[in-house]
Amino acid sequence: MTAERKTLGVSRADTGIRGDARQGFVLTGARYEKLKERAREQRHHPSEAQALLWEELRGSKLGGVKFIRQAIVGSAIVDFACPARWIAVQITPEGANAEVATLQDGKLIQVGVRLLRFAEADVLGDTAGVVQAITAEVNKPFDKRAARRGVPMPRFDDTGAEG
Repeated sequence: MTAERKTLGVSRADTGIRGDARQGFVLTGARYEKLKERAREQRHHPSEAQALLWEELRGSKLGGVKFIRQAIVGSAIVDFACPARWIAVQITPEGANAEVATLQDGKLIQVGVRLLRFAEADVLGDTAGVVQAITAEVNKPFDKRAARRGVPMPRFDDTGAEG
């Protein structure tokens, strides 16, 4: 018997995942195919900020963890994803619709994805700072089982106190 391996990705109806938050992640075949096509197009034509950040993330440069670009996570396409750590990185272009970003962020967070969102200007102006923030999130303790159940991890401040 083969154990099913769970990773950050598209949840389908046959995976047995329960919970209201995850229902929005179930995709039909046609919707999934459209997302795949759109993600492929975005990989071929990245923005300047996406290309710059990809140079820093590609090839498992951050602590040996692998990032993929323009990944389909649930019903959304995220700029970068680290499936092993359930981390998604989004770059917000100038003039983007904040309401859409907030809805998308909420869906991802509800199912246990740790989301980092950066303004495009921050990526272009302070790439090292953005990479440092991503590295810090990659190195935080993480419980995959709790993330799969949608249970929030306790957050700790710099002093180690829960907050």
